[in-house]
Amino acid sequence: MVRHGAFAYTWDLVGDPSAAARFADLGIDTVTLQAAYHSVRATTAWHPAHRVVHADHAAAYFRIRPSRWRGLRPLAPTWGVDDEDRFGTASAALSAAGLRTEAWVVLTHSSVLGRSNPSLAVRNAYDEVFSYALCPAQPAVHDYALTLVQEICEQYDVPALVLEACGWLGFEHASQHEKTSGADLSACARDLLSICLCSACAALLTLDVPELAVDIRSVVDRELQEGIYAGSNLADALGASRAAEIYRHRQSVITGLVREAAGLAGSGELLLMATDDPQVTGPDVGVDLTGVEAAGFVLKCWDDDEAAIARVKAAAGRTGVPLVANVNALGERPSELPALAARLVAAGASELRYYHAGLASPARQAAIRAAVQEVS
Repeated sequence: MVRHGAFAYTWDLVGDPSAAARFADLGIDTVTLQAAYHSVRATTAWHPAHRVVHADHAAAYFRIRPSRWRGLRPLAPTWGVDDEDRFGTASAALSAAGLRTEAWVVLTHSSVLGRSNPSLAVRNAYDEVFSYALCPAQPAVHDYALTLVQEICEQYDVPALVLEACGWLGFEHASQHEKTSGADLSACARDLLSICLCSACAALLTLDVPELAVDIRSVVDRELQEGIYAGSNLADALGASRAAEIYRHRQSVITGLVREAAGLAGSGELLLMATDDPQVTGPDVGVDLTGVEAAGFVLKCWDDDEAAIARVKAAAGRTGVPLVANVNALGERPSELPALAARLVAAGASELRYYHAGLASPARQAAIRAAVQEVS
């Protein structure tokens, strides 16, 4: 039996008494509900009170208990609806409609906290801070992430948490009026700019970090200024041993964070948004899937269908941990969603999560409904 679920925002549900029933009508049994999330602007086509929600900063959508936080603390939302416990209100509505609720938790993506605490953010080889990206190797960030998990698990009886941005965010980021495409940076150069050399990472890397920074700048500048390609991967650009040490460091920090989060979650399962490529930074962390103790891996299947199917097949061949296919229902061809869902299950996915129930138009909601009917 394949479990079908869909992502949703709390503001899709709070203040809309018909929302939970509308989600249940899709045929899904699970809703992956926003509990801690980054800034975003989102349409709310169905809500009786608003049409566009502009979340100005990252926020916690559960009740914030000030006494439980040390150092970094999430901000409360002030948009969309007026409810200090949006996650609790929304999850209660979903439960009343017979739907299972997973907590969707974004850990290290917070521009508001990065700007106010630049020493805790990712710092590249040019000593430039990525304020949207908190560095998980920093002890204060580590504690902040675990407190997010602990607070959700203590306040709510959720069967699972879906962890997004459980590692480093890198150069790739939909930022303010992005103006980087004309530089023709290769994927490898972007990955080089994504290597964090903040004080915590510098202390944990068994490398000559100043020398590493010089070499990264040299390779990137040659590509930017002379058009000399950086290489196919970090091993090409920096050497195999240094690339391996960067991957080891990332794997160690991420697996440690997941292990401690699982201890706090108790009986709740941890599903990790991940990809089986240690070079990747972003909301889906790059890790060796065989070395992470998660209850399941959520694999993003938003790109070319064949690439997504190959990714699921490869992961299924590497690990026996359940795989959840994160399927984009907002793509250009919603009518093809049922066939893609069936192929992803055949490739090894045991569960499907459709993105996104609250953002989907009537045609896309119909496609989700058809996909659920297609794959039982």
